[in-house]
Amino acid sequence: MNIWLRILRNFAFLLLFWILVFDFQRILFSIHNLDRLSGTSFWEWIQVFFQSIRLDITTGSLLSAIPLILITVYSLFPKRILIYLFKLFIIIELLLVVFIHSGEINAYAEWNSKLSARVFVHLINPDEVFRTADYSMTIWFVVYSILEIIFGIKILNWLFKQIPEQPKISWKLKTVILIPILPLLLGFYFLFARGGWQQIPINIDAAYYSKNYVLNDVSVNSPYFFGKSFILYRRSNIGEFLSNYKESEIEQILHDFYTYDKTSEIEILNTKKPNIIFLILESWTAKVSNRITGEPGASPEFDSLSKEGILFTNIYSTSTTSEVGNSSIFSGYPALPEIFITMQPAKHRKLTALNQTLKPLGYTAGFYFSGDLKYGNIGSYFNDHGFERIHDESDFPTGYRKGKLNYYDEDLFKLFLHEINQQKEPFLECAFTGSTHSPYDCPAPRKAKWKGKEADFMNSVLYADECISDFIKNASKEPWYQNTLFVIVADHGHASPYETNPNSSEFYHIPLLFYGPALKDEVKGLVIDKIGSQSDIAQTLLQQLNIQTDDYPWSKNLLSAETPPYALHATTRGFGWVSPRGKFTFHLDYQKYLTNTFESEEALSEERKRCDALMQLLYKQYLDL
Repeated sequence: MNIWLRILRNFAFLLLFWILVFDFQRILFSIHNLDRLSGTSFWEWIQVFFQSIRLDITTGSLLSAIPLILITVYSLFPKRILIYLFKLFIIIELLLVVFIHSGEINAYAEWNSKLSARVFVHLINPDEVFRTADYSMTIWFVVYSILEIIFGIKILNWLFKQIPEQPKISWKLKTVILIPILPLLLGFYFLFARGGWQQIPINIDAAYYSKNYVLNDVSVNSPYFFGKSFILYRRSNIGEFLSNYKESEIEQILHDFYTYDKTSEIEILNTKKPNIIFLILESWTAKVSNRITGEPGASPEFDSLSKEGILFTNIYSTSTTSEVGNSSIFSGYPALPEIFITMQPAKHRKLTALNQTLKPLGYTAGFYFSGDLKYGNIGSYFNDHGFERIHDESDFPTGYRKGKLNYYDEDLFKLFLHEINQQKEPFLECAFTGSTHSPYDCPAPRKAKWKGKEADFMNSVLYADECISDFIKNASKEPWYQNTLFVIVADHGHASPYETNPNSSEFYHIPLLFYGPALKDEVKGLVIDKIGSQSDIAQTLLQQLNIQTDDYPWSKNLLSAETPPYALHATTRGFGWVSPRGKFTFHLDYQKYLTNTFESEEALSEERKRCDALMQLLYKQYLDL
């Protein structure tokens, strides 16, 4: 009996150790992100420490498996090496837990979500992590890591300061006792690890309790969330999460997707061979535009340009990262959860990009970026798809000013304009900005600075907005300008003073503007409110040029009256759907809707079927690529 009590004591102390570590991390996180908890009552916040217990016990059990076996064996066979291994193993686990959480505290301000396996996409290029982070983030990472390590070691030494006296029995009897103890111990541990006897094992949503997503994120301990994400990240097959409709069922569900007339309702160009210039805006959310949202914005120059162009007000990014955004724009390829097509050359090379379609018409193509195109394998994507001119930070002349991550937008546009002037018409030229990316260390905007929530981001948008205006003005002096169409679009959304929830489709709402002398006068000032995404740009442009679009089966013509209005986007560990009837986002791990604006279950069910059927088709093609 004494041995069993000792084992239970050790197990209880191990669980207590991890619960205290997780709670200490929650306190540090709450202090660091206090502004995100504004408006939250103390009572609602304090519930975090109660609502999180079940998931903490599960995580603690998973982390305690090997240490518990070591200390149990030590209880019967008191070899000093077992105690050393016991503490060493816990300290190694503690370091992993601490580094995950310290990284999460810093990343949360930019990602608006907990640290997930998405980080491995960035760690392929470690210098990106350090250059994206400002110095204060690095300092806070070190400070929080030290604090959490000290706290953990203190608690460990307090709980296991004294090792109970060992029983004075023969080794044979100890062996007899140990044989049944280990399987029973493993069974006991398995019960705790799955969260109880219930049919469905415990999952992340067991710690959810609030309508405030930040509180829910605080409640879910970091190692469980990261571990769950990592396990799923390691699976290349997400088919288990998708529907399994028969082909005939899909044809019925998506009948209008197959049969609509793609012909444009209006012709917007006064030429069939315009120069096309893409301005891809890093992280621009539609929320920065007063003309799109009606709210005070940070893009007065963009709004002014939009009055002379065609403004699309209901466009959504396909995902949360630049590499996915660029492939969606140029290949008309939507996003699927956890799939980064640019990171898989064998697959993305089988897609067609706009420059490849335009090349037979005499177009050449260039891409200019103010940062490092190794990130997200973006440079490889454009190189593999035959862009003749690909430039990034390594091609910037000496003497230009630079932030931690990118050269400033004003210098990017200066070099970009010089590059364009060297080209023979017609051309496809693209500039990808960077000053609106964290850490936003760009020159101060000439206009009044933004104050309050998301001030750094909004001020960087004010600066970038001025740079775009200056570029357009300078370009208007060049002879090629009169035959040019500008496509101004964001690579993905971002948190704003009006929307910070990454689980909301509004987080993915982005601006899209067609502008320039190549537009007919009668369409200037036109506003298109049809729902679509970045992946629809390719089809929309090519239809205006009377070019075959069979290579872009997932792209829609936003200027066709019959185009089905919808947008599919991938979220962190899930997906979202936007239609005229409502919006929802669904999480793969939680298997629940995180947001839902549909007024009836019937409407939600019908639109969910359309979303599932489309993703099933997309995934099938992805496997076949």
